[in-house]
Amino acid sequence: MTIPIKYVVLDGAFGNNNAMQMISQCNMQIISKLKCTSALYFPYTGPYSGRGAKRKYGGKLDYNGIPREYLKETILNGVIQTRIYQMTMLSKSFARKLNVVIIVKSNLKTGARTHVILFSSDLDLDYAKLIDYYKLRFRIEFNFRDANQYWGLEDFMNVNGIPVNNAANLAFFMVNVSHALMADVRRYNPSFSVQDLKAYFRGSRYVRETLKLLPQKPDLILIQDIFYRITKIGSINVS
Repeated sequence: MTIPIKYVVLDGAFGNNNAMQMISQCNMQIISKLKCTSALYFPYTGPYSGRGAKRKYGGKLDYNGIPREYLKETILNGVIQTRIYQMTMLSKSFARKLNVVIIVKSNLKTGARTHVILFSSDLDLDYAKLIDYYKLRFRIEFNFRDANQYWGLEDFMNVNGIPVNNAANLAFFMVNVSHALMADVRRYNPSFSVQDLKAYFRGSRYVRETLKLLPQKPDLILIQDIFYRITKIGSINVS
């Protein structure tokens, strides 16, 4: 069973036409971020002049006066007001229309204002899903960090396709397994980390192998005490 990948989520450094075209050739859609000063234009909907090529670009978007018809949601948190807009726009830096979501945050007390521009090549993607998918980029980066730091992704020396595929999949599989195991422990120890988890299983193995060498196993209470002490060695957030 395979899971089809529809979207590629990239940070603002890859929010450009080259990245979008590359992803499009792989039959996927891009989700990324534009600079807050990006020039965006409404598609031209006026009459054809009758001469030359049809006009493509309409009016330029004013970020300080986004038409209310594109407002999708307003959120008020204290003095911070968040307005979310969604529209189909054009950019002279891109070869096709963009599904644009603009998140505008305003301080109602000071009047300070800022905005973030997200976009996708999927013109039918809902604004809420586009935002949620973009937020996953940070979770993906954390997963890469864990795979590199704890599960050998940056250490394997394979160069052929199948071994590289196996090593990468094993590293990310272990990221998922570790998070599933830590979820239970974090109910009573929120600081429990991957380092603590590895120390626990490493200590467990040491205890089992040591017990095999003894001519007679200690009583259960002593084994539990040994297990508890050994599995804490190397941990950080286990007292």
